[in-house]
Amino acid sequence: QVQLVESGGGLVQAGGSLRLSCAASGSSRGFKAMGWYRQAPGNQRELVARITSTGSTNYADSVKGRFTISRDSTKKTVYLQMSSLKPEDTAVYYCYVQDANWYDYWGQGTQVTVSS
Repeated sequence: QVQLVESGGGLVQAGGSLRLSCAASGSSRGFKAMGWYRQAPGNQRELVARITSTGSTNYADSVKGRFTISRDSTKKTVYLQMSSLKPEDTAVYYCYVQDANWYDYWGQGTQVTVSS
């Protein structure tokens, strides 16, 4: 059983930056992967960024070069540093972790709004 708490969303102007964080609790074992999905109204939920237990990362093509995913030393908090934000980045961002049994847990979502 894992609980995720997200923070860091908000309203920024185009070109600005935000850092999202997601803290996991309730598990003493490592995670297979951690990352972020996002969903805008009328759109499919899409993978934004992922980091695996070995530290390898994947990014959506639309955010490469602008977003960076990372973990803290405990490997229980994941961050998404978002720079050069665009209005099309506006969405609800959901943290997820995949535990050692390949089960996915989801955060409550945090709203990111980028104004033009």
